[in-house]
Amino acid sequence: MSTFWRSSRTVFVLIVASVMLLLSACGQNKGGAATAPADPNKPLAGKRIALIMEFNTGTFSQQYVQGVTEEVKKFGGELTTFVAENKKEKMASLLESAVNQHFDVILTDHGTADVLQNGIQKAVERKIPVVVFDADIQIPGVTVLSQDDASMAKVTLDQLKKDVGGKGNIVKVWVAGFAPMERRQTEYAKFMSENPDIKEIATFGTAENPALDAQSQMEAVLKQYPKGQIAAVWTAWDEFAKGAARAIQQAGRNEIKLYGIDMSDEDLQMIQDKNNPWVASAAVDPKDIGRIQVRYAYQKLHGDQTEDSVVLKSVLVSQDSLPDKQISTDELSQYVKGWGESKQGIADWMKDYGVE
Repeated sequence: MSTFWRSSRTVFVLIVASVMLLLSACGQNKGGAATAPADPNKPLAGKRIALIMEFNTGTFSQQYVQGVTEEVKKFGGELTTFVAENKKEKMASLLESAVNQHFDVILTDHGTADVLQNGIQKAVERKIPVVVFDADIQIPGVTVLSQDDASMAKVTLDQLKKDVGGKGNIVKVWVAGFAPMERRQTEYAKFMSENPDIKEIATFGTAENPALDAQSQMEAVLKQYPKGQIAAVWTAWDEFAKGAARAIQQAGRNEIKLYGIDMSDEDLQMIQDKNNPWVASAAVDPKDIGRIQVRYAYQKLHGDQTEDSVVLKSVLVSQDSLPDKQISTDELSQYVKGWGESKQGIADWMKDYGVE
């Protein structure tokens, strides 16, 4: 074989390989969402959105992410999700990385001010819009979404008081260090001071494996306090409620009623079970939370003036308001007024993107 032929064949192979590599690269897209083609009617399409989560434990978080994903898709955006797995340093690092990668928008889920402050400040300085959910951040230009935690705690505690006749021993499952938990605890402390005939006999809770830990801890409390010595359990998070409810049900302690905060499909299934102690929960549709957060992010991209603080309204979902047939949270609005129908954050111009 001649030297000329060998050289020509090598050049041909290199050209083919380069073309294939180029075609392959053109077909890839980080975040799993296709970048929308240029459309003069949809100038905000194709934006890169970063979601920084402290954790994604449980079905509530999964449904929240679903809401974010669905709304970003309507706007033609590209979503990339980063999860810190309950590690503060990792969340700060992920936020810093998102800023350095010049995402068009940054969304955060939970976290604390000491973890998020520096990264969010850098994002603002670089003109990157930021919308925060459930963290105590006070930086001009940053919109912070929060559930009405005081109201959620109050309505569940009032229901507990009504059901136990205003007196009895109760157990609290709660953990410090999270802005929504702290706000719920403030309302709980107020309630306890106003109701001296209701006594707290045990309290526990951790953010690490919360449901499993709550179940284990509740099992120990049940052994310590025999039947008739516990009237109710109040939990500040649905992950706690799931674990504590399982322990109570498995122990056959049907005299105990349980009250929670937050709602997911898994939670709803438990509340609909007449043999389950979990009888009521105050909640905002987790999908709605995700949708609303995205809407405010796109308002910022559009140049709209946005509030610094947005409070999400909750509803009380009680066992006696639900049908006998099993339903999902998608059907809950048929039985609970105000569920999953929030129009918060919607601007008229969003109709062009199918958001209305």
